[in-house]
Amino acid sequence: MPELQWLAAAFPNFARYVVVAFALAGLFLLIYVMITPWREFRLIRAGNTSAAIALVGALLGFCLPLANTIAHSVSLIDLVLWSLVALGVQVIVHVVMRLLLPDLKQAIEADRLSAGIMAGGFATCFGLINAACLTT
Repeated sequence: MPELQWLAAAFPNFARYVVVAFALAGLFLLIYVMITPWREFRLIRAGNTSAAIALVGALLGFCLPLANTIAHSVSLIDLVLWSLVALGVQVIVHVVMRLLLPDLKQAIEADRLSAGIMAGGFATCFGLINAACLTT
């Protein structure tokens, strides 16, 4: 069966891309939680919905361009380089958002849902634009 032969031949490449993509997503999460002035995981463990929405929105904002880069990359190095560009864009988006919303830290920590939705939505929207830009 040619399908099984193709799968057997393609699987190692799939595995490499999955491992690298998960590592890049982990790197993004590490950097994101380091640059935010609130402690996401502590807040989420305490039931803070705003922190969870902001974190998931940021991760989605990175994973959209990551997925697009995987689909269009020609090599693992290509994937890593463009994903680092996407990561940089998401960091810039977060910094700009904090400049525009100086009380964001207090709002997230107070679990004001509007702040979490704004932060997560901002990251997701700009991640979508970032993903589209990575295809040109």
